[in-house]
Amino acid sequence: MICTTIQNRDIDGIFDILDNPAVEMAEIRLDSCDLSQDEIDELFTDSDTPLVATCRISDQVPASVAEAKLIKAIQAGAAYVDVELEAPAMMSKRIRREAHECGTTLIRSFHDYSGTDSSIALRAIVEKCEHLGAEVVKIVTTARTEADCARVMALYNDFEPARLIAFCMGDEGRQTRLDCLRKGAPFSYAAISPAEAAAPGQWTAYEMMDAVYGDAKYMAGDILPMPASKSFAQRAIIAAALSAGTSVLHGYSPCGDSESALAVARALGAEVSSARKKGMQTLTIKGIGAKIGCLPLETLHTGESGFLTRLMIPLLSQLCNGPVQITGEKTLLQRPLKGAPEILQSFGVRLSGEMVPLRIDGRLIPGEVEISGQNGSQVISGLLAALPLCKQDTVLYINNPKSIPYLFMTVDVLKQFGIRIDSEMEGGDEFIETHDWDLCDRIVFCIKGGQRYKAAEMDIEADWSSAANFLVAGAVFGKASLSGLDTSSLQADISILDILTQAGASLSEDEDGEALHVQKAPLTAFEVDAANCPDLFPILAVLAAFCQGTSKIAGVGRLANKESDRGKAIVEMLQQMGVVASVKGDKMCIQGHSLAQRMLCGMLLKGGSYTSHGDHRMVMALKVASLGADGPIEIDDVKCVAKSFPTFFKTFDKL
Repeated sequence: MICTTIQNRDIDGIFDILDNPAVEMAEIRLDSCDLSQDEIDELFTDSDTPLVATCRISDQVPASVAEAKLIKAIQAGAAYVDVELEAPAMMSKRIRREAHECGTTLIRSFHDYSGTDSSIALRAIVEKCEHLGAEVVKIVTTARTEADCARVMALYNDFEPARLIAFCMGDEGRQTRLDCLRKGAPFSYAAISPAEAAAPGQWTAYEMMDAVYGDAKYMAGDILPMPASKSFAQRAIIAAALSAGTSVLHGYSPCGDSESALAVARALGAEVSSARKKGMQTLTIKGIGAKIGCLPLETLHTGESGFLTRLMIPLLSQLCNGPVQITGEKTLLQRPLKGAPEILQSFGVRLSGEMVPLRIDGRLIPGEVEISGQNGSQVISGLLAALPLCKQDTVLYINNPKSIPYLFMTVDVLKQFGIRIDSEMEGGDEFIETHDWDLCDRIVFCIKGGQRYKAAEMDIEADWSSAANFLVAGAVFGKASLSGLDTSSLQADISILDILTQAGASLSEDEDGEALHVQKAPLTAFEVDAANCPDLFPILAVLAAFCQGTSKIAGVGRLANKESDRGKAIVEMLQQMGVVASVKGDKMCIQGHSLAQRMLCGMLLKGGSYTSHGDHRMVMALKVASLGADGPIEIDDVKCVAKSFPTFFKTFDKL
């Protein structure tokens, strides 16, 4: 990326520059900009542009003043803070501690205005900066010969490029300011105009933008409304269908899986109607007042929805007065419901197999039951929905639970319809200390029998799974603003916010919560366990391709039984695009490069014909990847996006 240095400006002048479309990120020279402490707070709090706080120590700016300004910037939200290598030790330690606590990336910088030292000396300086806590090292020397430039650029052979900004001042070193981006540096520095160059040889932001991006366009479109979460919608629709009375569900937007849930609700005997307002629908559902054995159903069609199928298996065993068959269509017919027969057998219910169509015989027997959560949350969600209808209580022990957020989403929706379920998560010392879902070994659900579903009125949340695609697009290629999202959601895919933050993306939310904004920032490799959010895998793979370094995404084992063998499909997609990717055990490793490096080195993703494997998540990831491809990406089956997001392409075109 290109960081524009801003100096000798008041706060209004700084904001004027930040509004310039050529400014991707900016360095604020607090030693020369006339800013009070309150104005520093305002600037670094209000700006969505990634900002570097710099304050050089001089006779006019003593260390105590520089320290106060930098700490104020850190506390207000600076993305980076730059501390000179020569800064006093105690000042450096205090700034380092504050940066760590506030999540600000620490740059330790060295400038040589007289020349360029030996290779050995330069490497020693980098190592010293790292020893002093630098997350990014900045080495800037004065070049008088090509050999000077070569020694500085050679540092990229010895150190991780994502953590090094190394270039030369002077006319001889001018090209190194661009070459450092070719090497994989997180950003380089430019001036807003020739007259405001911070050092000899500095490019203007316009010159560097043209050199890096050429005619490429930047995303900064309208605020994009996100569709309803099908995960919430399906749960709420079925709960409403089971309730006594009439429920009202606001914020519904149709998609294939949610429409299948409405069809199931009608098949159960519920009455469903809808009214549209401002592109969203309100559903009115008169439920059946579900009781054990209340339905004479012999067959039920669940469309293409794996979740709906798994949810209904335990429910049908309770509701139907005899054996019942579940049928489906399309990719569902090739997707084994792994682990479902064993789980149902623990409750005295027999399934004819692991593939749809399948037959359900028997009724759930309550009691104390221990099952494995290794194969996911969906059948367990069905148990949580069905067991409250039993006359007796149940204590359900889930060992090695997966997709834990989805289980608590189910509990949350059921609570709104009058069903109460107590739970306790268990784990080792690290889990007790952090309460990190990934470290949970077991969940105990205490389910009181004899409960009945009650009608409710609720809002259906917008979908974080869909939003993830647009957030990644904005983080890599420009800007994106999304509306309708609940940042306190239980949806598993809200994890995209933590992952983007770890990678270095710039995120902000309106004070009123109306819109969430993401803006391009220097992105570095990340490591994450996506076992609890497997639907994020395709778009995380695209994100990783544009993060400097090797990203590692654990949880590949959760992908085999999706709409496609998603793990295999993702690796094939990346390799076809020219991205180095592999699976080692349960972990996917992806070698990424920054967008600037890809553009400067002719390393854009390869366009061409790609297969989605009939997987809606793959289609959306491929479309985002096309923004960084060297030619059009043609996808063989795009209609499958209707499964979760029928208006995806229309929304994408607004970026």
